Amino acid sequence: MTIPIYQIDAFADEVFQGNPAAVCPLHEWLADERMQAIAAENNLSETAFFVPGAEPGDYDLRWFTPAAEVELCGHATLASAYLILSRLAPKLDAVRFSTLSGILEVRRDGDRLAMDFPARPPGAYDPPPGLFEALGSGPEVMLASQRDAMAVYGDEATVRDLAPDIRALAAIDREGIIVTAPGDDCDFVSRFFAPAIGVDEDPVTGSTHCTLIPYWTERLGKTELHARQVSARGGDLYCRAMGERVRIAGRARLYLEGTLAL
Repeated sequence: MTIPIYQIDAFADEVFQGNPAAVCPLHEWLADERMQAIAAENNLSETAFFVPGAEPGDYDLRWFTPAAEVELCGHATLASAYLILSRLAPKLDAVRFSTLSGILEVRRDGDRLAMDFPARPPGAYDPPPGLFEALGSGPEVMLASQRDAMAVYGDEATVRDLAPDIRALAAIDREGIIVTAPGDDCDFVSRFFAPAIGVDEDPVTGSTHCTLIPYWTERLGKTELHARQVSARGGDLYCRAMGERVRIAGRARLYLEGTLAL
C-alpha cells in the first residue's frame, strides 16, 4: 500500500517558519493503530488524516501527535485546507471538516486561509503545587480552559525567556500549558507546552487561540487581534472574536511531498 504524504509549514510566510504538519489524504480510514504509528514515525507535533465526505468540499479530519489522537488542532487543519485548496481542489473557495470538535470551516481570505473554530474562554484555576517552579517564573494571572492551563505574564520578554522544566509540566492536570503576555509589536504573544501528549513545545498552535482570543479580547477591548507565537520558529495569527466562535487566519507553505510505503 502507498499513501501520499505532504509536509506543510502552517502559520508561515516562508518554509522553515511556523509549525510543520504532516498531511495524509486517504480514500478510506486506516486502522487507528496504523495512523498513530505513522504519526509517531513522522515525529512532528501533528499528523493529519482526512477522507472525502459526501459533498464537494466536505471532509472528515483527524489529528494525531506522536503519542495520542487529539480532539482539536489548528495548524494541521490549516495545513490540510491549504493542501486541498491549492492542490487537490483548487476551484473551491472553502472546505468543511467534520471533526471531534464539530464542523470546522476554512475559507480563502486573500492570501491567507481563515479558520472558524469554537471559542473556549478560560476560567478560574487553582494551580497545582510546583507549577510555578516548573515554569521557572510565577505569572501575574493563572487561568485554565477545560483542556489547557494558561499563565499570563507582564511582558513579551518574560514569555520568550522562559525555560520550563518540561518533564515537570507533563504532570499537571491539563493537556498543556499556554504562557502569554502583551506583545511588543502585536496585540499578544504566546508559547505552548504539551509534553503530556508528546509535544514538548509546539511551534505555533492554532487551537490555543480558542482560549487566548476571548481572554485578550476582553482585556484589550478589541475584537480584531494580531497574535504571534514566539517559539524558536515563530508564526503570526490574525484573529477575530465572534462570540461563541473565533476566526484564526494565517498562511501556509508546502515543504515536502512524497509517498508512504506501508
